[in-house]
Amino acid sequence: MEERCSPFTRRRFLAATGVTLLAAGCGTTYAAPVPTGPPRSGGRLRVGVTGGGASDTLDPHTPATNPDIARVINLYEPLLNRDHDYRPEFLVARSLTASPDARTWTAVLRDGVKFHDGRPVTPADVVATFKRIMDPKDPKSGAAGLTMLAEVVPSGDRAVEFRLNTPNAGFDDLLGQYSLGIVPADFDLKRPIGTGPFKAGSFTAGRQSTFGRNEHYWRPGQPYLDELVLINFADDDARINALLSAQVDAIDQVPVALVDVLRSDPRIEVLAAETGTWLPFTMRVDRPPFDDVRVRQAMRLVVDREQMINQVLSGQGRLGNDLYAPFDPAYAKDLPQRRQDLDAAKRLLAEAGHSTLDVELVTAPIQAGAVEAAQVFQQQAKAAGITVRIRKLDTTTFYGENYLSWDFAQDFWYTRNYLPQVAAGSLPKSPYNETHWQDPEFVDLVTRAGATVDPVARAGLLEQAQKIEYERGGLIVWGFVNQVDAHQRYVAGLVPDRTGISLSGYQFRNAWLGTSGEV
Repeated sequence: MEERCSPFTRRRFLAATGVTLLAAGCGTTYAAPVPTGPPRSGGRLRVGVTGGGASDTLDPHTPATNPDIARVINLYEPLLNRDHDYRPEFLVARSLTASPDARTWTAVLRDGVKFHDGRPVTPADVVATFKRIMDPKDPKSGAAGLTMLAEVVPSGDRAVEFRLNTPNAGFDDLLGQYSLGIVPADFDLKRPIGTGPFKAGSFTAGRQSTFGRNEHYWRPGQPYLDELVLINFADDDARINALLSAQVDAIDQVPVALVDVLRSDPRIEVLAAETGTWLPFTMRVDRPPFDDVRVRQAMRLVVDREQMINQVLSGQGRLGNDLYAPFDPAYAKDLPQRRQDLDAAKRLLAEAGHSTLDVELVTAPIQAGAVEAAQVFQQQAKAAGITVRIRKLDTTTFYGENYLSWDFAQDFWYTRNYLPQVAAGSLPKSPYNETHWQDPEFVDLVTRAGATVDPVARAGLLEQAQKIEYERGGLIVWGFVNQVDAHQRYVAGLVPDRTGISLSGYQFRNAWLGTSGEV
C-alpha cells in the first residue's frame, strides 16, 4: 500500500471545465510563455496534492499520505535517495561504503550541510535520528525495513558506522528512503528542523501547509522559490478545477483518461514519466482456491495485458510480466512475456477441479485505475468461464482492519528495487504481505542474495527468486503505470521522475516561476 487517490470521470471533468471557463471569462485563457534561460529566484508556488486528512503530520519518519510525503521531502533529507532517473544520489552523506562482508556500512557526512537553524549536521545527529526511528517503544515506519540494523555509532568527526547483525549487500538501498530524514539530536516535532530546501511555516492538518526558503541549504542557489504552499485536495474534481482556474500552479496525479483533455488547454503542461509503479491483483496463496498453483497460473493467463494498458491507462503504461522492480539491474527480463491464453487457463482450472470458478474480487479507489482494472479483469475472466464478483469498498474500509485478509484483491506500489520490495511485501514477516507468500525456497534465495557481496552471484540468486514468483507466486502484475501530473506553463524546473512520486518526486527545490502573473 502506498498513497491513495480517487477516480475522476470525464463527465465530472466537463463539469469542472465549465466552472473554469466561467472563471476565465473575467480574464484570459491564452498560454503563458514557457520559461526559458536560467532559473529565476523568488515567488510562491501553490501545489494541489491528493489526499491527506486529520492525521496529517510533519514528522519526518511517519509519512503516510501524499501531502505528508511532499512535506517530508521538502523539509528533511536522508543520507541518500534515488534521483529522477532512479539512480542513487547522495544527500546528507557524501559516501557510503560497505565492509567486505557487508556487515558494516560507513557513511561519511557531506561538508557544509546545516539544519534550518544553521547548526551543522554531526555524527551524533545521525545516531540520534536512527535511535528515534528504531525506538522499540515507538518504532517509526522506516524501522520495518531495518531489522538487520544492530547499532549506529560515530566513527570519527564526519563518519558514522551502521553495524548489522546479518550481512546485507543492499543496505544502501534500504537507507535511501524519504522516511529516513536526518534530524538534530534534540529534535522536537513542535519545532520541525531538518536539512531540506524549505523550512516549516504554517501547518493545518488536512488543509494546507506553507514553507519558507532555507537560507542555509547546501546546494548553491537552491531553492529558487521564496515560498512553497501545499494544499490538500480530497478529490480529483476540486484539484483539477483549481488548476484550470489558476487557484494552484501545479497538481499531482492526473487521471490518465483526462490527459489529452488537459493537453488541449494552452495554459497547461502535462508532466508524464515512466515509472515502476504497479497495481497488482493479489491472490492469497494460503486460501482456496488460490492455494492451488494451477488456479493462480490460470488467473494470470486470463489477463489481456495490452487491453489493460489501453483501457485502464489510456496507453499511459507498460506491460507487466507478474514481476516487480523493473528498474532493478537484476530484473528477470529474459523470462517469457506472459500473454492471454484462455485455452491454457481453462485446462489448468479443469485439472485443479474448477471447470467453473466463482470468486470475489475486493476493490476500492485506492489509486487511479484500480477499480477500472477490476472491471476489465472481470470481463476478461468471463471469457475463460470464471465468474468474478466485484465488491467495491471505500478506501478507508479497504485499508481497514481486513486489509491483508482479502482472498482476492488489489493494491498499489511505487518504484523500488527488488530486495527492498521483497522486504516490504514478499516475505512471511513483511509488513504488507498481501498474498501471504511464504515459499521456503524463495526465502532462502533472497536471504542469500542479501548477504552476497559479489554482484554477479547476487544477480543470479535474484533471477532464481524471480523465476519462482513468476511460476508460482500470488501476484498478477499486468502493467507499470506512468506518473502523470500537470502544471501551469509558467512553472519551470519540474521534470519526469521514475520513482513514481508525483511532480518531479515532490522535489520543489528545482522549481521556479516564469511569468506567473499572465494568466
